[in-house]
Amino acid sequence: MENYSIGELAKKTNTSIRTLHYYDEIGLLKADKCSNSGHRLYTEDDIRKLQKIVVFKFLGYSLREIKELMNESTFDFNLNRTLYYQKKALEEKKAQISTALKAINRTVKLLEEVGEVDSEVLMSLIHSIQTEKEQQLWLEQFAPKEAIEHLFDKPEAEMLAFDKEFIELSKKVKRLKNRPVDDSEVQAMVAKNMETNLAYVGEGKIAAISEIDLDNMDVEAVKNMTTSPFTRDEEEWLQQAIGYYMTKHHFDSRR
Repeated sequence: MENYSIGELAKKTNTSIRTLHYYDEIGLLKADKCSNSGHRLYTEDDIRKLQKIVVFKFLGYSLREIKELMNESTFDFNLNRTLYYQKKALEEKKAQISTALKAINRTVKLLEEVGEVDSEVLMSLIHSIQTEKEQQLWLEQFAPKEAIEHLFDKPEAEMLAFDKEFIELSKKVKRLKNRPVDDSEVQAMVAKNMETNLAYVGEGKIAAISEIDLDNMDVEAVKNMTTSPFTRDEEEWLQQAIGYYMTKHHFDSRR
């Protein structure tokens, strides 16, 4: 039977020598020691074992799990079951990666267009993107699914424009927060924000969204899914400014 040195095996299987040393150390792929030189030697059987390890790693198994699987001479229902759970885990990981890429792409485009962004505001936007799916599923409990899907299935350009408006709002809140809520510039800020939000919802969906029962919403659940870039005082001031605007313009906040 032909033997291979660790260097030869590394080259033959495109595996690093460091990795082979580690596999030997943890008992995943033990090499024989040459009695004369003390060098590690591998056989054709070891190559087949290494190929199995590579396959299981490709499927996403941990080295501990692979070590257990390597002791199986045949694979049956037990492997099928572990493959099923592995599939579910990989699907979840894929979804996480997809969400992360979405957040990165939107952030990159946003920074390209607006340049410098306050760190609290940027983290708030990224966290909102990260929890979009949770927000959507949660809101669907209170309003028609079609209307909520419309909010979360916007063209990229429209989402980018909305993010930019949010950045502008945050800047104005920081700048105007010490003014009375009936100040003309404060009310102009609120009016612009209302206009932006209504345009984003869409005229055809406003009635459906207005069906949301705010009184029965779990406020803490909302806080866990979103983070605000504003301090508590700024939040309270902004809500008072919005309340003043709605009263002045005869909006029904419950509609």
